[in-house]
Amino acid sequence: MFESIVKERGLQESIHIDSCGTGDWHIGYAPDPRAVTEAAKRGYDLGELRARQVEPRDFGEFDYILAMDEKNLSDLKAMCPATFSGFLGLFLPFDTAATVREVPDPYYGGDEGFTGVLDMIEAASEGLLQEICGANTSG
Repeated sequence: MFESIVKERGLQESIHIDSCGTGDWHIGYAPDPRAVTEAAKRGYDLGELRARQVEPRDFGEFDYILAMDEKNLSDLKAMCPATFSGFLGLFLPFDTAATVREVPDPYYGGDEGFTGVLDMIEAASEGLLQEICGANTSG
């Protein structure tokens, strides 16, 4: 979803985006069909997305490494090399209006769970893009 917002703004040449997990249990699989359906309703195409696991090289390739929840953030911190100079933290606080810090797992929440999570992701994506654009112009 963030990638779509970046493309919409014409910034895809300057912002490199990837998505991955801390565990290996879904490597190579497409997102949950409910996520694909809800995303499609909003104009996002997740058809090509496949799960992959975070790799050590990611800490050298990305300036922002974001986790959806504290457990994944803890796992990322355990993998993070001392030489990483980027931002490692939670994703949702980029939405300054968010009332929670973690994106909940929508798996057991039915279709409504996916709707709510996508609302959160859209809002935080806007804030993240503002942060990135501000960081690139301020210094």
